[in-house]
Amino acid sequence: MASVFTKIINREIPGRFVYEDDDVVAFLTIEPMTQGHTLVVPREEIDNWQSVDPAAFQRVMAVAQRIGRAVSTAFGTERSGLIIAGLEVPHLHVHVFPARDLADFGFANVDRNPSPESLDEAQTKIKAALAQQD
Repeated sequence: MASVFTKIINREIPGRFVYEDDDVVAFLTIEPMTQGHTLVVPREEIDNWQSVDPAAFQRVMAVAQRIGRAVSTAFGTERSGLIIAGLEVPHLHVHVFPARDLADFGFANVDRNPSPESLDEAQTKIKAALAQQD
C-alpha cells in the first residue's frame, strides 16, 4: 500500500510543495513544530533511513540543507533544525524547520491545527527564499 507521502507526491491528496525534482520533494507538514516546518522526502518509498542507498541519502540531505537555508532566511532564524524520526510514516522523511532554541525540537509541541493562511504564508516565504538561492 502506498504511504501517505506517496499519495501527496502523486497529488492524490493535497500538499503544499516548496521544492521538487526528479528524486526528492519538499512540502509543509500539516502539524508544524514551528511555522515553516518542511518535510524533505524521496519520491521512492524507502522505509528506513539506515537502509537507504548512500547516494539517495546524500541527495535527500542536500535538498534538506537547501531547505534549511531557505527556512532560516524566510523566518529570520540563525539556524534550522533537522530531525529524522522515522516513526510516524514508513517512508523516509527529514523534518527541517526554523529553530530559535531547543524547545523548537519538540514533537509534543506541534500545532495540530495550523490555519490554512499560516501554511500558505509559510509556503510563499520558503519558495521566495529558495528563489533567492538560484
